[in-house]
Amino acid sequence: MDIQELYHEINDILENDEQPSDKLEKLSSKAAFMEFPFSMLNSLKKTEQSKNYHPEGTAWVHTLMVVDEAAAIRHLSADPRVFMWGAFLHDIGKPETTAYRKGRITSYDHDRVGAELCKKFFEPFHESEEFVSQVTNLVRFHMHILYVNKELPFSKLNELRETGMEKEIALIGFADRMGRGGADLATEKAEIEKFYKIASSRNQKGKGKK
Repeated sequence: MDIQELYHEINDILENDEQPSDKLEKLSSKAAFMEFPFSMLNSLKKTEQSKNYHPEGTAWVHTLMVVDEAAAIRHLSADPRVFMWGAFLHDIGKPETTAYRKGRITSYDHDRVGAELCKKFFEPFHESEEFVSQVTNLVRFHMHILYVNKELPFSKLNELRETGMEKEIALIGFADRMGRGGADLATEKAEIEKFYKIASSRNQKGKGKK
């Protein structure tokens, strides 16, 4: 199996399986998964996360959980294929950004770095510019539920709105937040609803951070 075959097999799983994690875990042991660009995802297996926020384990374990959560709601997406690849790649920036700081595991800017890596990931597969752009937007803005709701300075709300993908970003954020140990459904639904109300409110556009 070469990287092209692996890509198409993963694409089929993401589009159709009710619980993609089972097959994705098996495919991750293939030699092609150690090659670029899948090597960027393979690195997630060694990427530790703060147990305060991710008691489930490594970034790879988290990614598989997020993909399963995304599969359960992909029917709500305007483009399920874009949505599922966004879920699979959402933390691709963590291996490069994860570090110990003052006794804590952090991954600052993994969303921004991940967006750039996302573009590189798709280069060998000759996807359309629109497809890559939309997946990249999901990776770039998946942390904005936190940034917007907490009014953090990292928020780029105007840029997010310019994508026209507020609903899709809300969905990816929900899958991300549910795809971890100890997630509370009611709490996360409330957070997503709060975010979407702000992000989709045109009359608040001027309040977005630049």
